[in-house]
Amino acid sequence: MNLRPRHREDPEINLISMIDVLLVLLIFFMVSTTFNQEGRVKVQLPQASETPVPRGAHEPLVITVTAEGGYRVNERSLINASADTLRAALLKEAGADRGPITIRADARSTHQAVVTAMDVAGRLGFAQLNIATVHEEGSP
Repeated sequence: MNLRPRHREDPEINLISMIDVLLVLLIFFMVSTTFNQEGRVKVQLPQASETPVPRGAHEPLVITVTAEGGYRVNERSLINASADTLRAALLKEAGADRGPITIRADARSTHQAVVTAMDVAGRLGFAQLNIATVHEEGSP
């Protein structure tokens, strides 16, 4: 019987190849990662002054969009909310004059109703379009 202890070498793990793989993965993820969020759209909103715009010789037509999506032209209610009815009312009120138009839309009205009013006015040749807003008391 051989009672002498054998001299064994301890097992050794070569870490150099593992470090190489980790560095390659790190470089891959750093190159393929974007650090800005491209899904967000940055919109710079226009600013308006509080001073009123001087009016010309004629008063603008006023299209009012109600919360339900109905239209009024110069405070006269229309029989329905179709684009054709709005077009006929604008032609009747404006005649040959294609002066400014002001759209007064209720804050609860749909976006589609406002866009329809803008589209009808644009197709009839009205070039100057104003959108009426209110000024909050606490803002500068």
